[in-house]
Amino acid sequence: MQHIIDRFISYVTIDTQSNPDSNATPSSEKQFTLAHKLVEELKSIGMQDVAIDNKAYVTAMLPGNIKKKVPTIGFIAHFDTSPDFTAEHVKPQIIKNYDGKDILLNKKDQIVLSPAYFEDLLLYKGNTLITTDGTTLLGADDKAGITEIVTAMEFLIKHPEIKHGTIKVCFTPDEEIGRGAHNFNVKKFGADWAYTIDGSQIGELEYENFNAARAKVTIKGKSVHPGYAKNKMVNAISIAGEFMTALPASETPQHTSERQGFFHIHHIKGEIELAVLDLIIRDHDTANFEQRKQLLRALVEKFNRLYNDCITLKIEDQYYNMREKIEPVFHIVEIAREAMQAVGVVPIIKPIRGGTDGSQLSFMGLPCPNIFAGGHNFHGKYEYVPVESMQKAIEVIVKICEITAQKSG
Repeated sequence: MQHIIDRFISYVTIDTQSNPDSNATPSSEKQFTLAHKLVEELKSIGMQDVAIDNKAYVTAMLPGNIKKKVPTIGFIAHFDTSPDFTAEHVKPQIIKNYDGKDILLNKKDQIVLSPAYFEDLLLYKGNTLITTDGTTLLGADDKAGITEIVTAMEFLIKHPEIKHGTIKVCFTPDEEIGRGAHNFNVKKFGADWAYTIDGSQIGELEYENFNAARAKVTIKGKSVHPGYAKNKMVNAISIAGEFMTALPASETPQHTSERQGFFHIHHIKGEIELAVLDLIIRDHDTANFEQRKQLLRALVEKFNRLYNDCITLKIEDQYYNMREKIEPVFHIVEIAREAMQAVGVVPIIKPIRGGTDGSQLSFMGLPCPNIFAGGHNFHGKYEYVPVESMQKAIEVIVKICEITAQKSG
């Protein structure tokens, strides 16, 4: 357990926050710091063909140790963290033998992680939890996944009696801003299929995800002295407020669950002359996804009629529901389910209310379901991960490799 904790903390204390305003890859140079560390670590545990490219994609290979022909499988995780909350100076806290009560994350600011609000905490009574100090996110999304993959590969190298085929791993930048697979070389990676280790609660196994798009609404106003503004001023901030309230109030992340889609305004900046809304559009159903984009276009047309063409809209698709690419090769989901059951984990098969690199990779020719990494409350100061969940994820990865070899031929 301590080995896992030490490895995880060595990753999360490196700031790798991605930057949605950058067009470079990686979007922040600081992501290279952890990428280079991972290269050295993969070499040190005995992985082969360890490489990093000029866009910070880290790859490595573990040769098979069995004579019969076995499919090549891959494991993928991302090392960037979300731009939604600060990731500078992460100071993890270790809570041993969690007692099911409130956890005081930060005494100065009275920030409390409470099971009264985050009821999933009660699933982990008696576990060792790693939390934030209440001032940053933690980075278990997805440095827990990286920890689990590296540790699983290390275990297989130290235990050659466990028979497996060739295994590929890849760690990617910029997943949190929807670009993690943009420069992924599927052909060079050379796997028949792969798994992202990027889910949340222990047991999660997912092969459906949102269709996703990002949108930017830009509103141009006219600033006039307020004493003489009648019929002259166009206040971009006020129009932005009207636009936000015109969106369906019940179709937001805090009002939806399971397969229900939403609009989510995640950034706003503005002054009288200019206001900008950044939002995301999500829906599992393709037809509903297209309707949501059309609703935005219709609202912009309506507001432009009211305010003399002061609004522009840019919509960009990010990724699509991978279900259609996974169902034809559903045995790869069944292998993961069997692996979980074999190590005492109850599979929780449900759609992802989000996306992973695997959603894009599946459409690029690499079928790629998603497996739990163990963390909760991603992208904020209440993020935590039970170490026991990380241990189980490692066991699942090892068992997938073993079962794939057993079923082959």
